[in-house]
Amino acid sequence: MAKPEFSVQETLDSVLDRSDGEDVADAESEDFDEASETEDHLEQDQDHNETYEENADEEDADEDTYLSKDGSIDWTSSPPRRARKPKKTLQTTGITKYASCHAKDIKSTFELFLTEEILKIVLEMSNVEGRHVFAEEWTDLDLADIQAYIGVVILAGVYRANHEAMASLWHPDSGRGIFRAVMTLKTFKKISRIIRFDDKQTRISRSVNDKLAAIRVVWNKWAERLPMMYNPGPNVTVDDFLVPFRGRCPFRQLKPSKPTKYGIKIWAVRDSKTSYVWNMQVYTGKSVSGNQEKEPGTRVVLDVTEGLEGHTIFCDRFFTSLALSQELLKRRLTMVGIIDKNKPELPPALLATKGRACFSSMFGFTETHSLVSYCPKKGETVLLLSTLHRDASVSSRDDKKPTIILDYNKSKGVDNLEKMVATYTCKRKTVRWPMVLFFNMLDVSALNSYVLWTDARPEWHSGKSFRRRLFLEELGKALVGPLMEARQPLQPLPHTPVLNKGRRPLELEDEASTSHTEAAPRKRMRCFLCPREKDRKTSLMCRTCTNPICRSHAVYHAYCLECTDS
Repeated sequence: MAKPEFSVQETLDSVLDRSDGEDVADAESEDFDEASETEDHLEQDQDHNETYEENADEEDADEDTYLSKDGSIDWTSSPPRRARKPKKTLQTTGITKYASCHAKDIKSTFELFLTEEILKIVLEMSNVEGRHVFAEEWTDLDLADIQAYIGVVILAGVYRANHEAMASLWHPDSGRGIFRAVMTLKTFKKISRIIRFDDKQTRISRSVNDKLAAIRVVWNKWAERLPMMYNPGPNVTVDDFLVPFRGRCPFRQLKPSKPTKYGIKIWAVRDSKTSYVWNMQVYTGKSVSGNQEKEPGTRVVLDVTEGLEGHTIFCDRFFTSLALSQELLKRRLTMVGIIDKNKPELPPALLATKGRACFSSMFGFTETHSLVSYCPKKGETVLLLSTLHRDASVSSRDDKKPTIILDYNKSKGVDNLEKMVATYTCKRKTVRWPMVLFFNMLDVSALNSYVLWTDARPEWHSGKSFRRRLFLEELGKALVGPLMEARQPLQPLPHTPVLNKGRRPLELEDEASTSHTEAAPRKRMRCFLCPREKDRKTSLMCRTCTNPICRSHAVYHAYCLECTDS
């Protein structure tokens, strides 16, 4: 969905419009630093009662009044003497009691989001597709297989190998042994090919009224788990989240301000401090009927914040409007956000740039709203609307930024979620958009479970700046553990060194010349671990199971010179 166009004479400089996540009042702002992986714990906000505050200063006799464009609102240059504070009751923040009782270890914390019920749906639909594609060659998967597959892609994200070729990950020299110990490359490719989330037989009929039919059931069951596990702090951010994707998708979006430009847009509600994702909603474009929404931003914020009370919503220019702020006040929610200059509720006096000094601020007030017009440099202004602030306070910094802008820049962190997810993303190259959403579900579930785990156990690896990487690594190993133990007799340990490249290993020479030659003549046979189409013949056999193995799947042990001579 494209954002509303600005009027030409009021369009901000490229610095102000460069991206949704930039500092709204810093003309020389640089890119955000890499997202810190150490989240602190939320402090419970005090309850507020609906009161009227008396302003300390007497009302000026020459107080200015600004009339809005549509003539419906009178903005005053000074705060009203009896400013109304909204009644706010904020519940206890942090992990919920339900999540605290069920988060016994890292794996169970992750399973709070990706539940067994969800995995059984994926398992059932994937086996149906597997039998259809591979017929009699297909062997049904079980929960251990699906969990191991998820663990493998999570570990690939931890090792920053999500864009690396799969053959390289399983390579005996350059790859990591844990992947080969969990499953073969052929098995991983098979699961990636057949994994499904719905019944393909009925998808066409369901797609008529639902563009997200291919993954709707799984997505809804997963999304409804998000608000059950964590109570966000006093500040909550609402923004769009673009999942990179360039394949065919009926609701793929173009957003030039994002680095990836093309992708699937998701509306996200997250805690501004910990980046816990409290709710997500996929944007599927225009409705099936083709009717255009008049105020899509208002509808999105009201939908995704349903159930919140006593919080402050921070949002960008796409969402902010006077009508939205009034609806949020009815829900005991305050709002702070950038507002477009073409809104009819704004007074022209605060939009003018002629004669404005750099770092100057102009304020407008009503009984419930505050409006600030800040001039970061000559010829430019930026406007923010707030129902949280009740005064015209300005910082003592050199740039004299108003408190409203400082609070917005501190709590917005618009791009913080995307950066945290992209740091250790498990997303792999695919042409199927349901898989893109599924990988995003895994990324968000891993991030949320990390927030829960560190909130419940703040002493866990405290003081380390890479706690999240340690968490994801332990999570991946916990998911692949059951299947790896079941396959252990068939595969070597993941960290067995591979040495003596280019020559026959001494251990295999002794094995081939003694034990196996006595039992049977050495006959070249096809390696039972290599794909059948390669038809790789070998005379080596496994010491334990006596299956034929090629040199790529053999274990090479290192010996010192003294032991070799002996």
